[in-house]
Amino acid sequence: MSKTIAIYDTTLRDGAQAEGVNFSVADKIMIAQRLDEFGVAYIEGGWPHTSRVRDSEFFQQAKKITFKNAKLAAFGSTAHPKNKPEDDPNLIGLVESGAPVITIFGKSWDFHVTDALQIELEQNLAIVESSIAFLKSQGREVFFDAEHFFDGYASNPEYALRVCQAAVQGGADGIVLCETNGGALPVNVFTATKAVVDAVDDSVVIGIHAHNDGGLGVANSLEAVRAGALHVQGVINGFGERCGNANLCTIIPNLQLKMGLNCIDSNNIKMLTEVSHYIFEIANMPFDKRMPFVGNSAFAHKGGIHVSAVMKNAGLYEHIDPALVGNRQRVLVSDQSGKSNIEYKISELGITFPEGADKNLPKEIVRQIYELENQGYEFEGAEGSMELLIQRAGGTYSPIFELNHWRCIIEKRNGKVVSEAAVKLTVNDTEEYVVAEGNGPVNALDKALRKALLQFYPEIKEMELTDYKVRVLGSSCGTGANVRVLIESRKKETLWGTVGVSENLIEASWQALVESIEYMLLKKL
Repeated sequence: MSKTIAIYDTTLRDGAQAEGVNFSVADKIMIAQRLDEFGVAYIEGGWPHTSRVRDSEFFQQAKKITFKNAKLAAFGSTAHPKNKPEDDPNLIGLVESGAPVITIFGKSWDFHVTDALQIELEQNLAIVESSIAFLKSQGREVFFDAEHFFDGYASNPEYALRVCQAAVQGGADGIVLCETNGGALPVNVFTATKAVVDAVDDSVVIGIHAHNDGGLGVANSLEAVRAGALHVQGVINGFGERCGNANLCTIIPNLQLKMGLNCIDSNNIKMLTEVSHYIFEIANMPFDKRMPFVGNSAFAHKGGIHVSAVMKNAGLYEHIDPALVGNRQRVLVSDQSGKSNIEYKISELGITFPEGADKNLPKEIVRQIYELENQGYEFEGAEGSMELLIQRAGGTYSPIFELNHWRCIIEKRNGKVVSEAAVKLTVNDTEEYVVAEGNGPVNALDKALRKALLQFYPEIKEMELTDYKVRVLGSSCGTGANVRVLIESRKKETLWGTVGVSENLIEASWQALVESIEYMLLKKL
């Protein structure tokens, strides 16, 4: 039977320390529930200290939740050197949180003991042992985070191991070796972890808590497991202070799918991509499409030779089946594409061309893409425009309206800049002329276009523009350069992108806006 690795998630604490991340109490409750559903063993909720009102409130609300898979952990420090453990406000707050698991950190690097705490090395050992003993007396499962352990082991291995032994003497259920500065190499993490595993009684679990300052957070976590650690701490999406914490979205599939270790229920690991997206959304952070396993680009193929190969056997260029982690294979279409990319895309989209269609159509589509991308178009982030191009080339789609003209006026009225757009269209042989004001010319055009089409296609009401990006092409031309506009649209849970290119920003925006609506109606979203 393969070993079981306990996954201890610190997204709600370490993740919240990332630049740009600010979880509300409601956010933390929702994330905790999703992580519990996913099946992690522990969820660290934060530091319930008197000065940390939000974390204290989270633990109060969390008492009303029944967790099915995870145990909730409260985080804090060992007692202050001047306090007895039973009188220490930090330790009292941890107990009063009601969390069944308590994790406290303490110094394991002699340099920190003498220069940061400014106490004797022996006193630090006594603080570690007594703090843990107090928490154990309260009937809690207790983990000791040996802060800066790997730096401490490199500096004074004997003392670093004595700190771990003091935690054992206090009754700790687990000792977590913290790679706090994030700069250790995997070979050193393996050596130091093995030393602790060999020195500590088998009844005490050894864990790893790695940061990513050297880009090795995941590698260091895997090496610690290889050395005998059975407890891994990390953050979904790798959020965290400085360069982040070890990314559980990469650690979990490597442990389970590559190393054959149990850490998440085999029926749940396919939720990994969904969980990753969910937490990016709650954090209001842009999704990192290049993340291993869960990113949109993780199983995306662009080069024609690669696509030709994966059409024969996906394993030729994919290290796992993307469905195992809830992701999917994607084939990108660009000027790097060949006929194979287009044939794959046509099949993927389920497009059927009329009988007798030109057999050279894929080559013709490739030619059109080469020509358009030479003008500045980019279809990797605009799959809506890509499908429309294929449909038009095959004669299976025609525009939903005929444009007679549009006009934008921008003027300053009473100290305020006002944008007004007028659109004249012919829809189903009916002429529509609409005027709308908006927050800028693109918004005004968007409003006018929707207003003109609404009586014919009422489903447009449910569609929204979620992102708008402008890229100047050939910046040496200054304000006369071509611009590329990428628009992301959403209807309920479906997202799609469209693109427009012109030397005129408003025209490029118009192209992308029109295609966003055409795509929605084509797909009957």
